[in-house]
Amino acid sequence: MPVTDYLKTTLSELKQVRWPTRAETTRLTIIVIGISVVVGAYVGGLDYLFTNLLQYIIK
Repeated sequence: MPVTDYLKTTLSELKQVRWPTRAETTRLTIIVIGISVVVGAYVGGLDYLFTNLLQYIIK
């Protein structure tokens, strides 16, 4: 497949893509950040708990 055919096919496919709106992008970004904060707090809490538990066991 020559490079020109590849580029034509790629451009043709890109024209068919349904790009998200600005509102959708903003909403989904906020959701991702929110979930990341929740998971980070959960993992941080577990780390804190296990660190203190291990220090208690070692002493």
